[in-house]
Amino acid sequence: MPFGELPVLEVDGKQLPQSFAINRYLARKYGLAGKDDFEQAQVDALGDSTKDFFHEIMPFIMAAAGHAEGDKDALYKEKFVPAVEKYFPLYKKYLKESGNGFLFKSGTTWVDFHLAESNFTWNNYIPDFFASHPEFKQHVGKIYALPQLQNYLKSRAETKY
Repeated sequence: MPFGELPVLEVDGKQLPQSFAINRYLARKYGLAGKDDFEQAQVDALGDSTKDFFHEIMPFIMAAAGHAEGDKDALYKEKFVPAVEKYFPLYKKYLKESGNGFLFKSGTTWVDFHLAESNFTWNNYIPDFFASHPEFKQHVGKIYALPQLQNYLKSRAETKY
């Protein structure tokens, strides 16, 4: 393992570490990175903002998942809510401006998959999450309705995250 930790993608005997490097590699390979160089940079920037968001909410998520000590209700108010107020207007702006239910006008990107799966997870820990964010519920529904995902979605294990 190149960095001594997972995830690692192996391609033709070569190993690629780090989830976002893997996301970007696969996105370029399968046409999910953006339509041109500038949009690809915008997609990457939005993806990087989700890492910033995750960093801010991690104490809440770890406590809510039972992987760390902490008062999940207090951490929800102290960590999750402020991060949502900071980042979600940006994500909602992209959804609205694309006009197609995805984050970018060109269609589905790797960040659509990443954000949809993350929002699905938040809904598992925060039961009224989708009620408070209906545009994300629609986005998750649009991603989960993609024909290319149906076999996977039917066969994957059911987990909270």
